[in-house]
Amino acid sequence: MTETSDTRSAAGEAREAPRSRLQRLMRYLPLIAPVLLWAVPCWVLLHTGQRWPLPVTLIGTALSVLGLAGMPLAMVRGHGRRQLDRAAIVGDTLLGCVWVLFTWSVLLGVLLRLALTVAGVGDGQDRARIVTWAVLGVAAVLLTWGYAEARRVPRVRRLDVELPRLGAGLDGTRVVLITDTHYGPLDRARWSARVCETVNTLEADLVCHTGDIADGTAERRRAQATPLGTVQATRARVYVTGNHEYYSEAQGWVDLMGELGWEPLRNRHLLLERGGDTLVVAGVDDVTAESSGLAGHRAHLAGALQGADPDHPVLLLAHQPKFIDRAAADGIDLQLSGHTHGGQIWPFHYLVRLDQPAVAGLSSHGARTLLYTSRGTGFWGPPFRVFAPSEITLLVLRSPRRSG
Repeated sequence: MTETSDTRSAAGEAREAPRSRLQRLMRYLPLIAPVLLWAVPCWVLLHTGQRWPLPVTLIGTALSVLGLAGMPLAMVRGHGRRQLDRAAIVGDTLLGCVWVLFTWSVLLGVLLRLALTVAGVGDGQDRARIVTWAVLGVAAVLLTWGYAEARRVPRVRRLDVELPRLGAGLDGTRVVLITDTHYGPLDRARWSARVCETVNTLEADLVCHTGDIADGTAERRRAQATPLGTVQATRARVYVTGNHEYYSEAQGWVDLMGELGWEPLRNRHLLLERGGDTLVVAGVDDVTAESSGLAGHRAHLAGALQGADPDHPVLLLAHQPKFIDRAAADGIDLQLSGHTHGGQIWPFHYLVRLDQPAVAGLSSHGARTLLYTSRGTGFWGPPFRVFAPSEITLLVLRSPRRSG
């Protein structure tokens, strides 16, 4: 049966209709999300049978309204055209706090209340007040712990990664990965120096930074980034851009990293040779580069591998895990990425999975391609990490042909 053009057109319109409705819905998400984030905790904590004294209810409701109005305003002033660091700190902190409150208001507002009802604990007012105090207590503990987790020097995560095509001469090659340092409104120059000191204890052959160095221009965040110039590696220090560089004059960051002694792998590669064997170390610009409008910036894997021997194993740096589809199609051996922060504040990782094929750790893709996704070395925005610890990663590359 021959499909007519009218039939094809109707089928295409049918597919496009749900997509366009979803796009329209996403357009309103920035307006809907803040309302939900502030309204749900306000309702669960104050207006579901607690019968608080009137001043408590009025003050709590007023604080929620102020938060709903103030958080978006602070974030616009902090991350918009004016980029006021103090406003960014206020807006980001409020976002982290209300996300934790929202999450546990939903979970405990349903599960704990149900458990108390089944157990026959108190009357409706008692159960409602127990839920309120439980939500506030859990939120306070998680935010205090999460702040400490975000501000500490990351722990080192070590793992061996076997690459079937890696020659025996390169067995034991030590690759250190840092990523998503996100130097920003909170001055972390001392933290940056301590991170670099930790990296230097790992005796790396190769140190990689897979992007999102900072939020702000290189000129503005130079003091926080300068310690990266002290990082030591026996062979090379390599860097690729992340999406946040393209919000902040990416070329300035490429130039500064070069000035600090790092090799910006902008769709190019270098060779790491030892014991008669060779590893191709390649890098690509972030996938958002082309839409930035900067001349010559784009994610171009063919360009990165141009001139490389196809029989040599390839280690690829690409900021976002979703580049793995192109890497696997090209037979890349190992891709190193960041971007996800491991979700940063639980349970945000479920939303990350809607956009990325992996959130954290080592995963396999295609016939031979491995992907390692770091949870990130710093944090973005809210100064909290909840159930998503930061990391400095030491990957020891292993050859199946190594001596016993």
